Amino acid sequence: MNPSASRSAKAPSAQYLDTDAAVSAWLTAAKGAKRLALDTEGASFHRFIDRIYLLQLSTDSAHAVIDPLSIQAPAQLGAMIEDPAVEIVFHDADYDLRLLHQDYGWNVRNVFDTRVAAQLLGFKAFGLAALLEQYFGVKLDKKHQRADWSMRPLTPDMLDYAAQDTIHLLGLRDELQGQLAKKGRLAWAKEEFERLEHVRWATDDAANAFLKVKGARDLTRRELAVFRELVQWRDGAALKLDRATFRVMSNDVLLEAAKAHPASKESLANIKGMPRGVLERSHAEIVEAIDRGLAVPEAALPKFPKSARWDRDPDFDHKVGALKAVRDAAAARLELDPGVLCSRERMESVARMLPAKAEQILEIPEFRRWQVEELGKEFVKALEPWRKKESPYLD
Repeated sequence: MNPSASRSAKAPSAQYLDTDAAVSAWLTAAKGAKRLALDTEGASFHRFIDRIYLLQLSTDSAHAVIDPLSIQAPAQLGAMIEDPAVEIVFHDADYDLRLLHQDYGWNVRNVFDTRVAAQLLGFKAFGLAALLEQYFGVKLDKKHQRADWSMRPLTPDMLDYAAQDTIHLLGLRDELQGQLAKKGRLAWAKEEFERLEHVRWATDDAANAFLKVKGARDLTRRELAVFRELVQWRDGAALKLDRATFRVMSNDVLLEAAKAHPASKESLANIKGMPRGVLERSHAEIVEAIDRGLAVPEAALPKFPKSARWDRDPDFDHKVGALKAVRDAAAARLELDPGVLCSRERMESVARMLPAKAEQILEIPEFRRWQVEELGKEFVKALEPWRKKESPYLD
């Protein structure tokens, strides 16, 4: 299959590789490259357990789309992306890095993320499509944004669409790197990229995942017990079908069922959004899950963990407001989105710390050195009235 069949003659072409021999030959030819653009396609919109269904690669002279379902794990590629001498260029690396580690155990050692670079330059539109159109006049067709990349065979235009994610990425990297250097922000980017090297899937407590669902906090503890049973039933059904959970039953339907406690197929059918196919096949299992939730002893009903408690501070909002004024002024000066410069959560941490020196702010998790360099001294100055109030003998 030729993924470049529908591409114009002027556009670069990508090889479609679906055998171990073809992949090995391409990677052997790419050996020695000092940089590699990389993208992955998953199928979280369609499948219960996501994995890599396509790997798109570009060097300065060649492009490929690899089908990982038909080959062994490409060890040559793993060696390449784990080599600190090879820069691996992504756009929005976070999800790709998690999948690469989950599926292959690979740890990328030298990252350049064009999305992060664009944010640090103050771009308001930093999606790949917007950046490619701005710099190269390339317009990406959006019709495959929600494509099921787990399907086989993939159509030529799907492969063509996937290839576009890396074909122009090295050129985009060069444009953004030049602007970062011009603005004196390469050190900012390097710090952000180094943090990306440690991105991994968090080990979630699956048993308590239901507590994170939007709307769960509006339930009573009894309703929460029913909701827990319904979520566990739905997720088990999704796993058996290898289907995204919302394609089995949405959270909104489960929340409504947890409140209404329907006890029959007929009462389940009255819930808005209840899938008819699921109702016909699984109404008895759903009612059983509801009954299990209703039977949970009062003392064993689930509850939300207590949030961190802070001593009541009548000046807290004023402190955060003073920090926000500093942050917003700096964001305007630097032409950055205020949220990129410093989130409200981090400003709240600074307000609670009440630092006497800018360096102390680095003790707050997730605070970057470049953020402290841009904001630290002014943050300390803004909090000085409250620091003197709490320590009246401060010089």
